[in-house]
Amino acid sequence: METSESLLKKALVLKPQDRFLLIDGLVRSLDEPNKEIDAIWADEAEKRLRAHREGKTQGVPFKDVFGEEL
Repeated sequence: METSESLLKKALVLKPQDRFLLIDGLVRSLDEPNKEIDAIWADEAEKRLRAHREGKTQGVPFKDVFGEEL
């Protein structure tokens, strides 16, 4: 089995478009959706929205966050 170092050396001699395809494939493999984590975040978002609508939390004006008007 090849090492990461030997693979990198081979990748560096590829044409730029081939290096891009390799990088894109590697990044996509790391960024696969996780349904369990997505469900946890969706539940959290619903809880936060419900709390806000019930007046349990307050929003922060855009200008206070970004320093400019919308």
